[in-house]
Amino acid sequence: MEHRHAGAHRVDLVVYPGFKALEAIGPMSVFDYANVHLRERGRPDGYAVRIVAAERGMVRSDTLMSLEATHSLDDVERSADLGCTVVIVGSRHIERVLDESAGLVQWLERVGPQVQRLISLCSGSFFLAKAGLLDGRRAATHWSVADALQQKFPRIDVDADAIYVRDGALWTSAGVTAGIDLALAVVEEDFGHALALEVARDLVMYLKRPGGQSQFSVRLASQSTTHRSVQSLQQWILQHLEEPLPMSRLAEQAAMSERHMSRLFVQECGVTPVAFVESARLERAKQLLEEHQSLPLKTIAARSGLGSEQALRHLFSRQLGITPNTYRERFGSRV
Repeated sequence: MEHRHAGAHRVDLVVYPGFKALEAIGPMSVFDYANVHLRERGRPDGYAVRIVAAERGMVRSDTLMSLEATHSLDDVERSADLGCTVVIVGSRHIERVLDESAGLVQWLERVGPQVQRLISLCSGSFFLAKAGLLDGRRAATHWSVADALQQKFPRIDVDADAIYVRDGALWTSAGVTAGIDLALAVVEEDFGHALALEVARDLVMYLKRPGGQSQFSVRLASQSTTHRSVQSLQQWILQHLEEPLPMSRLAEQAAMSERHMSRLFVQECGVTPVAFVESARLERAKQLLEEHQSLPLKTIAARSGLGSEQALRHLFSRQLGITPNTYRERFGSRV
């Protein structure tokens, strides 16, 4: 049975030859699941997603998959209704694609300021940047091209760690799966926390994943080392953050001398054991602040192994430049 989209918010997903397939499919799936849950509640579809390209027809991605563009850029520009969301996906070879896409950049210069919400995913931020739409604004992109974006467009405040950034009507995200995080945030803004959470559960995703790109950082960094003893020690640390973790205890757990353990840890991870423990505790505290609005700071400090509320405040001030309460206000769940 085909569901009607009358009255649904239009989402125009802009693709071009070589676009990243997952960046298109991920957000599309989020909006589709949102429609499913709205129907289950007896409500009409919330989103009507269209594939848009320079010309109508099949557009090959960076994989074997192609998407059919049912509308052209000209179709969108001629539309009487620009109260829509436009999503620009990224490419593996963004600088080459950017040079080949003058038409898309010029289209963004004309249409971008008029649409209700303009989103770039991953390296798609380069299109918005070249169109001048990110000047003086904060923006995210994939960590691997963050420096290039900043150097090429120095008027942009590039946040290389953010999963996604919203600056007014402009939304930008980090790489690939971060487009799903951003799409979930859009659903939450449009239809509330409960619906977005249901979609996140369908996709087996965090509604708001803890930390930024660098957190692929603590937990994922602990999976990247190939040295089994160091990897085992990292995993053990993550499981015992609430406990005192002096160097002597870490060395005992690793069955090494403190000096040898420290040298090996730095060699494998690029940080000292003490720095790793601090980063893990910061990440734990951030996650607790995001997920628990009413949990006292002293409890968060204890569960993170920081010992006191004062130590928690000091760590946030030194590492993030904000207080724990400010962090919770910005990133915490609303329910």
